[in-house]
Amino acid sequence: MKNQVKAQIAKILQSDFVLEKPKDKSLAHYATPYAFSFAKTLKKSPKIIADELALKIENNEFFEVSAVNGYLNFKLKGKFLDNLANLALNLGSKFGSNQIQNPQKIYIEYISANPTGPLHIGHVRGAVYGDVMARIASHLGNEVFTEYYINDAGNQIDLLGVSVSLRAKENLFNESVEYPEKYYRGEYIDEIVKLALDKFGKDIFYDETRILELANFAKDIVLDIIKKDLLDVGIFIQSWASEKSFYNELEPTIKRLQNSGQMYEKDGSIYIASTKRNDDSDRVVIRNDGRPTYLAGDAVYHAHKFAQNYDKYINIWGADHHGYIARLKALIYFLGYDDEKLEVILMQMVNLLKEGKPFKISKRSGTSILMSDICSEIGSDALRYIFISKSANSPLEFDIDELKKQDSSNPIFYINYAHARINQVFTKANKTPNEVLEANLANLDKNAINLLFEALLLPEVLVDAFENRAFHKISDYLKSLSASFHKFYNENRVVGSELENELLKLFSVVALSIKVGLNLLGITAKDKMEH
Repeated sequence: MKNQVKAQIAKILQSDFVLEKPKDKSLAHYATPYAFSFAKTLKKSPKIIADELALKIENNEFFEVSAVNGYLNFKLKGKFLDNLANLALNLGSKFGSNQIQNPQKIYIEYISANPTGPLHIGHVRGAVYGDVMARIASHLGNEVFTEYYINDAGNQIDLLGVSVSLRAKENLFNESVEYPEKYYRGEYIDEIVKLALDKFGKDIFYDETRILELANFAKDIVLDIIKKDLLDVGIFIQSWASEKSFYNELEPTIKRLQNSGQMYEKDGSIYIASTKRNDDSDRVVIRNDGRPTYLAGDAVYHAHKFAQNYDKYINIWGADHHGYIARLKALIYFLGYDDEKLEVILMQMVNLLKEGKPFKISKRSGTSILMSDICSEIGSDALRYIFISKSANSPLEFDIDELKKQDSSNPIFYINYAHARINQVFTKANKTPNEVLEANLANLDKNAINLLFEALLLPEVLVDAFENRAFHKISDYLKSLSASFHKFYNENRVVGSELENELLKLFSVVALSIKVGLNLLGITAKDKMEH
């Protein structure tokens, strides 16, 4: 819609200009401050320039134009909006799709939590954000590949095996054990202990040569828990890439880095000169005992990814990884790839409340609040909505009790109620959406036209949200559209009115935008509200 309007205006202005949406739709649907840019050059006031331009653009089939205090205001005509409504309703679930002029191949890696315990609240935000990004990117016409990078090598896996072994000795055999300062605990460890005992017998807990075997057994169980937790909230990841599986490529990858001339040895360790690429210090890649660092594993993994020649690589990380970005980009550059293709998105912290107080730590985890605990409290839909409701750059705090309320204070209830209410109106009118498709919306009053305009904004909102990585704009839009619908419905008689078919068709467009928008957030719109 915006692009079509802009194209018509461009025919007259013959130069670049900004097209904005005024907050007050009663003034205009779109506006441009174009006249202000040329006031100095033309030696005229913006008001005079805008008045002159308005005369040139008038009598357009798309919109009515007016000049107000130097701004050019555009109000879209009902006939134009009716044509767009017909296109939207014909597209159905594909409404707003394929909006990108130059689609890309995009490789999204997200969550990638250590497979040493169930997903906790710190992982949920990135999980929902990554899934919504993948859904929207694909809807807009991009080719998307999603991956979870499993950190199944290193000390954390060894520690998982030790934790299971010690827990078995303590719980099953009543021994006094001394745990390391950092270890894994929680009910899920007790469950792993029981499964390990059934599979391997008692001896595996006492055989130090089998700690890695025990750790890998535990890791696979944890991965099953993680996959189930993700599927419970509608997240399916295409690829699960094992860090260990890439280790046969470690030596050739290190040789490639050495051939770049950007590696050197110091005190027996091998460093990469990442300060040459904006890092604050050079980084160790191979320790003085010959063991690779985590950074070395990332070098192998990203060499594997970049060799697949995608247009864009997106990593979604926690906020505590900020200092890691420069060194990783340096590695990618020294491997001979374009490091500008890598985009890292950092997710800020989440603070969860219950009845205004900090949510209690989960017994199942032992150290944190689990994703599954939140889901069981508020449900998948509310979880997904609230975790995408703010910019990734902003901390997120919410009270789960607010999301259980069955009233307008709960945004996901409020949006779903709008969709269900429209279904209820059709039932009351004893009609289906297909029966009102031929209704003409060209002559609706200004309030109905403004609601129709807002409902047709979805494609524009999706593109803006994707390009700016600001997916909270979709939840904001859906809440705003629902509010506009509820207000319109409360102020207008629909069933039995002279414009019944026209208003029902208008409501069909509203329902479509809500349904498609929620679906892209991973939420199924409700046709009926159940208390």
